[in-house]
Amino acid sequence: MIDIGSIRERYAALSPHLDERGRRVFAATEARTAGYGGIAAVSLATGIAASTIGRGLRELAASDGLDFSRVRRPGGGGKQRVTQDATLMADLLSLVEPDARGDPMSPLRWTCKSISQLTRALVAKSHRVGRTLVRE
Repeated sequence: MIDIGSIRERYAALSPHLDERGRRVFAATEARTAGYGGIAAVSLATGIAASTIGRGLRELAASDGLDFSRVRRPGGGGKQRVTQDATLMADLLSLVEPDARGDPMSPLRWTCKSISQLTRALVAKSHRVGRTLVRE
């Protein structure tokens, strides 16, 4: 029988020190040592999804080994909005340029328009942007 309490104790002691990948590998190791029913028991003890534990088991079983410099696979995450929307940068620059201040040779741009004004103008031109993206 699998001792869920001891798995829970080990996880509680280690989890503050682990990143996403560390939690996944820890859970997979516990499930592997527990044997049959290990995935369900570790999922119950830690709250980690069974699919995440399965992904950790696949990482442990991979023949190429684990790349310790990465937490996620290469290429993870969404693509940048500027690469998805080809006219976004040109439209933003056309809004900023008339009121630009400072050294024209500097990559840093100063404008009298607020981030909210720029965001509203870009949304009016049917771009899907928010204040954070415009600020960046």
